[in-house]
Amino acid sequence: MPLLAGTVTFARFQAELPKAAAQDTRRWLQRALKQGAFKPLDPAAGAEDRSAGFVALEDHDATDFPLGQGLEGDYALFGYRVDQIRIPAAQLKAELGRWLASFEQEHGRKATRGEKAHAKDAIRSVLRQRTPPSSKVHDVSLDWKTGALQLWAASRSLVEEVAEAVEAAFGAKLQPRNLAGHAAEAGLEGKALAPTGALFGADLPGAEEVADVEA
Repeated sequence: MPLLAGTVTFARFQAELPKAAAQDTRRWLQRALKQGAFKPLDPAAGAEDRSAGFVALEDHDATDFPLGQGLEGDYALFGYRVDQIRIPAAQLKAELGRWLASFEQEHGRKATRGEKAHAKDAIRSVLRQRTPPSSKVHDVSLDWKTGALQLWAASRSLVEEVAEAVEAAFGAKLQPRNLAGHAAEAGLEGKALAPTGALFGADLPGAEEVADVEA
């Protein structure tokens, strides 16, 4: 299972889970994972450049999720896979430049704006089919008894994306387990998190005299 201690980067949430999580954990987990399962990109079939979803933690190509897969004691363990096709801008620019030079030589004139745009789309489509997608999998662990969820990712936007995917597929409500999340749970306003004088020594003896001199 994913590392729960040491030097790692992960986000923590507290999940409010539906009753099905305790009533029939294996089927609840299977349905949730299948609902949000990863679908491979097919460059020849469409124009999608990104695909994301749940995969088995031990096999990042597996999305069939047999009953009970991913359960280790009180933990549901799975991965969130993101595949993306990125065409380097320099490569696209170089290919388009070659096409423009060839067009001008063949027709004795420069390509119009519309012809250039059409050629750029065609070149992008060809490059897209030749470019293998990059793939990355982020580990997720969920204690289905306590609702403690850990997500191994550093990007804030990706953390939010996975959290939304978990909420949608698992029928859960997630609360971040960070300073802001604890404050919201306690009903505190944002100003309550502002630094106090103790942080920079304003309450130490002589601090007022120093402040007067600096002013």
